Amino acid sequence: MILNASAGGGCNAELSTRIAAGFKAHGLNVAVTLAASADEMIEAAQSAVIEGVSVIAAGGGDGTMNAVGSLLLGTDIALGVLPLGTLNHLAKDLHIPLDLDEAIRTIAEGHSIKIDTGEINGRTFLNNSSLGLYPDAVRDRERQQRRLGRGKWLAFFWAAVTALRRYPFLDVTISMENQTYQRRSPLIFIGNNEYRMEGFNIGLRERLDGGRLSLYVVQRTGRVGLLVLAVRALMGQLRQVREFDMLLAKKILIKTHHKQIRVATDGEVTRMTTPLLYRICPATLKVIVPRNDTSTPGG
Repeated sequence: MILNASAGGGCNAELSTRIAAGFKAHGLNVAVTLAASADEMIEAAQSAVIEGVSVIAAGGGDGTMNAVGSLLLGTDIALGVLPLGTLNHLAKDLHIPLDLDEAIRTIAEGHSIKIDTGEINGRTFLNNSSLGLYPDAVRDRERQQRRLGRGKWLAFFWAAVTALRRYPFLDVTISMENQTYQRRSPLIFIGNNEYRMEGFNIGLRERLDGGRLSLYVVQRTGRVGLLVLAVRALMGQLRQVREFDMLLAKKILIKTHHKQIRVATDGEVTRMTTPLLYRICPATLKVIVPRNDTSTPGG
């Protein structure tokens, strides 16, 4: 078990002890690593892979699942998901209980499936990747957290306001499925499998083994227009508007005149050299899910 010490409200030694006791109640002895950084998480996971363990459980948010899960691709080692982050998108899409004891029970039962992963220029993502407004907002949020000591949500609010004030546009050429599209957009979103973009379940995936990426492109629109799109999404009318493209493909090539661009992958922002080549990697990650949940993606 690898715990991200900075996940959610913060993991500590007391929580580590509770988690170890939870697994022991199911007859399992677990070695817990409380990692203070991403480097420590990766080092612990790499050591466990070398040791040949059958399950590596990760406690944290989506960034933690990405860091640990990326090292397990193509192996027979299963990823156990202990959702301790803020949003826990992967856990929710896999119907993994958010309750700590129930999540431990799920991992202890050990029922696993294979899910797809996404890749951009060799970098793995389990949930999604985005360009434009969102990476800018995340970068600014992290700066505010470091320099001003603001909480995550307050920092993100002001970062979003700043991003909307700048409102940068990306001029891109998108190639997929033998088709080419020219777009000028403030926000481009690429998902590992198809996201529900309508109604009150917006942002969820019904399956993670469909073998396709989903592309969502906001066409040129103003700040007010972007807010109108958000409202229409909640009202289930998103597919009826022309300002929002939705397409599915196994590979997506995105070109821009920028030599480098900020890219968000599972909430982590990095600068990448263009062009950006996205591809789906079918059934590459073994993950533990609830045994009797027939609605589990891939189950």
